[in-house]
Amino acid sequence: MKSQKHAFRLAVCAALALCATAASAQANYPSQPIKVVVPFPPAGGTDVLTRLVANEVTLQDNRWTFIVDNKPGAGGNIGMDAVAKAKKDGYTFGTGQTANLAINPTLYTKMPFDALKDFEPVVLLASQPLVLVVRADSPIKNLADLKTQGQAKQLTMASAGTGTVGHVGGEMFAKRAGIKVMHVPYKGAGPATTDLLGGQTDIYFATPSSVISMVKAGKLRAVAVTSLKRIDVLPSVPTVAESGYPGFVAEDWKAVVAPAGTPPDAINKMNQVMNAALARPEVVARLKDEGSVARGGTPAELGAFLKTENTRWGAAVKESGAKLD
Repeated sequence: MKSQKHAFRLAVCAALALCATAASAQANYPSQPIKVVVPFPPAGGTDVLTRLVANEVTLQDNRWTFIVDNKPGAGGNIGMDAVAKAKKDGYTFGTGQTANLAINPTLYTKMPFDALKDFEPVVLLASQPLVLVVRADSPIKNLADLKTQGQAKQLTMASAGTGTVGHVGGEMFAKRAGIKVMHVPYKGAGPATTDLLGGQTDIYFATPSSVISMVKAGKLRAVAVTSLKRIDVLPSVPTVAESGYPGFVAEDWKAVVAPAGTPPDAINKMNQVMNAALARPEVVARLKDEGSVARGGTPAELGAFLKTENTRWGAAVKESGAKLD
């Protein structure tokens, strides 16, 4: 009887010790650097935004340190698959975006992960339209020119990767305009911009942040933006909708997610510090300068948003006719 009571006391003590350890770990979180996987190369829109927010969090509280791990390829699927299969310990997150979390599930016949089941939503970072750009010496000065050129020959269309908003949005526009384009995917915005500048491709539906410096330097010409309203950073550039294609909208967004099963405490703390960073005037202004809008919100709000976006972009992929094995 005494041995049973002793064993029970030991079990209770062990359980209490585990609870105390867990509580201490939560109170001290984060106790080590946090890895954030970016599924595109350095210098692209997703990479720039991730580093901006991560740096702002660290500046406000140096307990938070981040390692940005670029894993490009397959329209972001390679990097996001690494996130889905990472340890669920609160020290691995990923910056997903429209392509890999909303477009690819319909675009690809097979996916290495389930966009809605294999991740925990953390926070919506920002959104931005696309800007259609061409070389400064291109004969394409507006969408009417583009249609004329596209009817005379097949245009080559760069994208930051198969399944990105630039890819699907570009295919949607080509269908609306009644032209055919040859899609040329790259492993990110950097190489796509380089080849456009070099004359290897004709047009590129890019995120403003990845090409705005080239537009301001006069090396690229901005032809149209894909939001319903013009954007502050390019006030003289018309929208696709006002240029003869009513209702046309294609916007990109970025969101932080974690592997499914990540402790809620880690998710909530990450959500809090990133929301605080996104609310700071300097971050809001920086994003506005590159054509983006700071978003934020709760994990639950992001979860609902992801479901809606999956449905919306799934229909857009079907409309474009794009499909990949």
